[in-house]
Amino acid sequence: MLTFYRGAWCPYCNTQLRSLQQALPVLEALGASLVAVSPQLPDGSLELIDKHALTFEVLTDSKSRVASEYGIVFALTPDDRALFREVGNDLAQANGDDSWMLPAPATFVIAGDGTIHHARVDADFTERTGVDEILGALREIAASDRG
Repeated sequence: MLTFYRGAWCPYCNTQLRSLQQALPVLEALGASLVAVSPQLPDGSLELIDKHALTFEVLTDSKSRVASEYGIVFALTPDDRALFREVGNDLAQANGDDSWMLPAPATFVIAGDGTIHHARVDADFTERTGVDEILGALREIAASDRG
């Protein structure tokens, strides 16, 4: 399972990652491993891992290269950049580049053969893939593996 999040500064991302951590034993029992990916520098990810006691992989996607391959990246407008800076969130500093690119919140459930079995990309950053949706996709994969 692969989930893209915007950064440790995003409360919606934090909520989703905490819920995934809580569900991790069930996800793993269904044969899943979980990787969360963000464009933020590793120090930001380490703070997030420590703060929420995350035990799954949390990786840095430098310059959003992986997210770009998945087609889920967007550039912030100059107005959005100004707003982010106004509230003390300088993405150029947090992400280590001045592209001001972010991934849309996205989750991919990938079968053992590398096939994307389930994908959800949300244009609205307040909407996220829920644990029940992920569990349903994992159960479908498990059933097809048995069938």
